[in-house]
Amino acid sequence: MIEFDAATFLLQWATGGLAFGWVTTRRREVSLGYGWMLRIVFGVIAIGAAVVGFRYDPVPLRDLSAIGVALACAAVLWVSYRHRAAGVELQRQRVRVRSARVEAMTGIEREVETFDESVGEFDPRLDLVAPAIGLLGLVAGGFAAGDPVWLALARTLVGAAFLGAVSDAMLLGHWYLTQPGLPRAPLLELVRWLGLLWPVEVILLLLPPGMVQVLAGSIDDGYNGMLGWFWLASALTTIVLVVVTRLALREREYSAVMAATGLLYLALLTAFGTDVVARAVLSGATG
Repeated sequence: MIEFDAATFLLQWATGGLAFGWVTTRRREVSLGYGWMLRIVFGVIAIGAAVVGFRYDPVPLRDLSAIGVALACAAVLWVSYRHRAAGVELQRQRVRVRSARVEAMTGIEREVETFDESVGEFDPRLDLVAPAIGLLGLVAGGFAAGDPVWLALARTLVGAAFLGAVSDAMLLGHWYLTQPGLPRAPLLELVRWLGLLWPVEVILLLLPPGMVQVLAGSIDDGYNGMLGWFWLASALTTIVLVVVTRLALREREYSAVMAATGLLYLALLTAFGTDVVARAVLSGATG
């Protein structure tokens, strides 16, 4: 059977979250503070992965990789902070256009947020460093998880992307409160990725040894099959929430973004139920 390891799970979460952080920061639309938040949150989770790994079930490459992820988050956070005066490209453009429109309509010169043109803009490619380091650790964790190795590795990597996409989407939805006027395209992109990853995640968890056997009763989950049905409900609810979120974001009102954020919060819970419950059940189940 494929074992479920808490340290690998935490590294998955951190690596996936940081990778999809780059998906958003590369657009140069969301303010630098969003990147700061992600690096702090997932950097702390990476530290947790290293502590749990070294303490309970060491896998040297994975645990050293977790430390590397945390250090990379700190280094890139410092670089981003040093470039804070430059802002981001589309943010600067949008501030200028909005200020010019207000002045043209009212004749009142509006105080404009200033950016230092002499300071170079933060290079979002730096956000690929931490997830690249984390990827090495996830490969090591996947190989250490058990047989069949290819399935353990696939579940580890796809699970990282799945959890990262839903976590970042929920966090980005909340970020719209701090950056009014931000286009919906960055959030829609994350929701689209979540929808694409969902079938791959579910199929990998169904493959034997997988949740098909749990639902059929050939693998005992220890709770008379209840956890198998809970997993199925979580998986189906997740994709329903993704679809409803996309529909909500079609509405023009700003409140639609807040509604989508609430739906994504629920999707975060059901997505974790889809991934964590399945692998915990399969790790400890008996035939």
